[in-house]
Amino acid sequence: MTDGGYLSLVFRNLKEKMMNRKNFLAKAALSTAGIITAPGWLPAQQMAIASKADPLPAEKVKEFVGAGHNNLEKVKSMLAEFPTLLYATWDLGSGDFETALEGAGHVGNKEIANYLIRLGARANMFVLTMLGKTQVVKPYLELFPEYLSARGPHGLTLLHHAQRGGDDARELLEYLESKGLKETKTPL
Repeated sequence: MTDGGYLSLVFRNLKEKMMNRKNFLAKAALSTAGIITAPGWLPAQQMAIASKADPLPAEKVKEFVGAGHNNLEKVKSMLAEFPTLLYATWDLGSGDFETALEGAGHVGNKEIANYLIRLGARANMFVLTMLGKTQVVKPYLELFPEYLSARGPHGLTLLHHAQRGGDDARELLEYLESKGLKETKTPL
């Protein structure tokens, strides 16, 4: 191959690569524009929809949280009518907030607690302690030992929840006692 033929081949390859690069850059620019504008647009649309939604009736939230302590049938019927009660929180005053799941947790109602968790209720360390979920609670407390003094609804402690968990939470009860927990309730 002559030098001229070789150079012609090189330039042709470069030209093809340039065309491919231009196509790539054009597509990348369009994709980037879509990525940049979509997040700004989608949440705005979602916010517009969410802002039009009415809040749950306060009396229903209060009733549902109360039912969460001990009335599974009422919990089920209320969720059929208002599915988002699953996430609702009632303020008993002075920042003493409680969900139906937390109500089940502090009275030791495992049936209701497990039912609500299966539906996607937001579990916390207090409920998980009552349920005896040692494999979750113990490593969490090792990472965040300050949480040993945390207070749940009504100022009830992890120790209280472990006591309510009975045999399922016995290992956690002993663990919490070994960490020096003595109080089952503290002021909020």
